[in-house]
Amino acid sequence: MIVLDACVLISHFGSGNAHSDQALEILVHEEELLVHPLTLAEVLVGAVKQGVSGQLIEALETIGIEQADANDVSPMELAAYRVEDGLKMPDCCVLGLAAKHGATLATFDAKLAKAGRNHGLEVMGA
Repeated sequence: MIVLDACVLISHFGSGNAHSDQALEILVHEEELLVHPLTLAEVLVGAVKQGVSGQLIEALETIGIEQADANDVSPMELAAYRVEDGLKMPDCCVLGLAAKHGATLATFDAKLAKAGRNHGLEVMGA
């Protein structure tokens, strides 16, 4: 299982992004792809602004990306990641979800990648 950070999906669906090739390599893995609901909301912001959110949702479903249950990681766990790792809350959601499932963490964010490794997770992308 691979838990996706918003930057991976934004890189894949954005035009001319420096990480688009790496994002594609992550998304074509045979493993289950999982995204936290807050991460999905971050990814949808640009599509909502452009009026293409429906198309983006369809594309995510076509790729096979599944939305995690928002309750997979408790508020206490998220708060602990915030304190321990100094991450912003959206990154805590990604880290917590990956840790909860023992999944690989996919991100291009160096700080999130370091926190993932510190928690014993496999990290790809960064």
